[in-house]
Amino acid sequence: MMVIPGNKIYNTSVMDQNIKQRSREFAVKVVLLHKQLSARKKESVMSEELLRSGAGVGAELSKAECALGKNDQIARVYKSLQDCAETKYWLELLNDTGYLTEFEFNDTLKDCDELGKILITLIKTLRTGMGSTGGKPHINDAMPSAAGSH
Repeated sequence: MMVIPGNKIYNTSVMDQNIKQRSREFAVKVVLLHKQLSARKKESVMSEELLRSGAGVGAELSKAECALGKNDQIARVYKSLQDCAETKYWLELLNDTGYLTEFEFNDTLKDCDELGKILITLIKTLRTGMGSTGGKPHINDAMPSAAGSH
């Protein structure tokens, strides 16, 4: 919990370990892909953009934990969604120009798309204010069941 000026308390625990772990795993995958592209293909410009936007997904979610209020929280999650969309663009461009193997592209794109869907659901949940936390939105309300995840 975080105390906001004016003695209002805002619940900043919007993140559960699942989404934090998934966004971190995605960032690690993007970092390793960047390293491979830099070493193997001598490509740095597009892969640097991929690295920045791919790592930005989790970074913005971390910032959402320290949000000043609901609107700030929604804005941070939305920025995470924008980074996810930008990452998809760079993946497609790197694939279209022959820098990625079919596996690298499909595997990373799949994770990117899954994160994007979760983020869209989370934004909708935050906007409606519905959830299992006494009216306060919580990321668990936006997560698919654990049985379907890897």
